[in-house]
Amino acid sequence: MEELSVNHLLGIKYLNEADLQLIFKTADQFKEVINRPIKKVPSLRDLTIANLFFENSTRTRLSFELAEKRLSADVVNFSAASSSVNKGETLIDTVNNILSMKVDMVVMRHPNPGAGVFLSKHIKASVINAGDGAHEHPTQALLDAYSIREQHSNIAGKKVVIVGDILHSRVALSNILALKKLGAEVKVCGPLSLMPKFIETLGVKVEPNLEKALNWCDIANMLRVQNERMDTSYFPNTREYVQQYGVNKSLLSRLEKQITIMHPGPINRGVEITSDVADSEHSIILNQVENGVAVRMAVLYLLASKIKAYAG
Repeated sequence: MEELSVNHLLGIKYLNEADLQLIFKTADQFKEVINRPIKKVPSLRDLTIANLFFENSTRTRLSFELAEKRLSADVVNFSAASSSVNKGETLIDTVNNILSMKVDMVVMRHPNPGAGVFLSKHIKASVINAGDGAHEHPTQALLDAYSIREQHSNIAGKKVVIVGDILHSRVALSNILALKKLGAEVKVCGPLSLMPKFIETLGVKVEPNLEKALNWCDIANMLRVQNERMDTSYFPNTREYVQQYGVNKSLLSRLEKQITIMHPGPINRGVEITSDVADSEHSIILNQVENGVAVRMAVLYLLASKIKAYAG
């Protein structure tokens, strides 16, 4: 049986192209499962998975939880907002407490970049990074790439533009790394104040003009402005941002071709895209949500098979 080259999913940068293709192939099988009348399989029946969310998240946490339950795993949910972490308990203390419950896998979201790598060095369980600060969000990039593959049958040679707040976005970095490994051409578009200084070292070009970027691309992935990560003002006001970087129906109708619109969510409707674009035939946003469960099932299953092989 094919297997992943890694024991944890800490970031796209640790995966190779064969890993990405194996995850997609496995997700194809799980997509078929979740469209059956009985959506459960017993694949992870004897495993316990802890979801550790040190930052608020609704969509990613629910998607992982659903994926785990579809695979028949035992699930422990831990939310730092309502835990003793607020009383000064360290990450290691929390993890040791959870590991004493004999957990096999940990899905963790944490505000500090590298938290997952740190954790993986201190525990025996398999670690999945569900977002670490403004660093990486590997399962989002996997489901985005999977959705492009589903819509366009191939990723190699496709032109993808990522629009918006690149500086604060873990989705942008993981997407760039995944798309480049799969042979896509990538550009980024947004205010120069929201561009990381060394973005071009990742092999992507910066296109500050939105209409030019959209005319160039096959797929536009629209990111929200991450106000919660900003300690200063990066552009004059929301109205000006919308005028320069918001996508609406009239802008799409001026393009020379039809493009695919994506969004990792949650959408600020009327800011990065208008409702009529989000709900239009251009958009694959709901497909991304559905694919998120299948892709996370694939990641959990592939990492679990390595745990079982090791235990066996």
